[in-house]
Amino acid sequence: MIVIAHVSDIHIGATSSSIDRANAVMRYLDSLPADLDAVLVTGDIADHGVAEEYEEARKLLTSRHPVLVGPGNHDVREEFRRVLLGEPDPGAGPINQVYRSAKAVYAMCDSSIPHRQNPGHLDDETIAWLEGVLEESDLPVFVAFHHPPTLLHSPIVDAIRLQRPEPLAELVARHPNVVAVLVGHAHTAAATTFAGRPLLVAPGVISTLKLPWEGATTPDTCADYDLPPSIAFHVLDDEGRMTTHYRVIQ
Repeated sequence: MIVIAHVSDIHIGATSSSIDRANAVMRYLDSLPADLDAVLVTGDIADHGVAEEYEEARKLLTSRHPVLVGPGNHDVREEFRRVLLGEPDPGAGPINQVYRSAKAVYAMCDSSIPHRQNPGHLDDETIAWLEGVLEESDLPVFVAFHHPPTLLHSPIVDAIRLQRPEPLAELVARHPNVVAVLVGHAHTAAATTFAGRPLLVAPGVISTLKLPWEGATTPDTCADYDLPPSIAFHVLDDEGRMTTHYRVIQ
């Protein structure tokens, strides 16, 4: 059995409580009595993409569990690389990372568009990189990135979802070892399908996004910062079945 924690949208610097909320999540994970196979953080690490925010995130996003952190639309690739990844001469290319364990492979793709544009995109370099990751192992693969590649029926998020998802869908459909696609960006827990696989959306740490039937009509009125942070636990059992639990962190 594989158990992973899925964390997203911590937005360090967005509010005065952003550090405390992220810290509560990470310390909760460290307090668990059992080891997790991985902790995946799917983007929007910083709110403004500046070095000071990443310095705080670097201190917060530490754990006794393996942690893999990817960018979102609020992140800046160069500062992300320099501060979080420790690259002395950071470039502007996509930040694609892979973590391989004895039981699974975790492919963190960069769906951000430079200059902090809100929609997402997986460029040809990233698709080719992911194809190589999928082809080199028969282990289960979790594909993770920031932007949902399909409609979630949340108009504010749907307007800035992943653009041109067809190459990804074709790639996932060809590789049965992809067991799930994991994303963030929506600031609300959701579960649907993509290319015939589970598409699992992590809730937000910094805030929760209201849905249309809850009164979300504009970006200024949709985010609830009073609700506590939430995360997801994804479980892949020995029969290949995915189960997701969502947990509120008080």
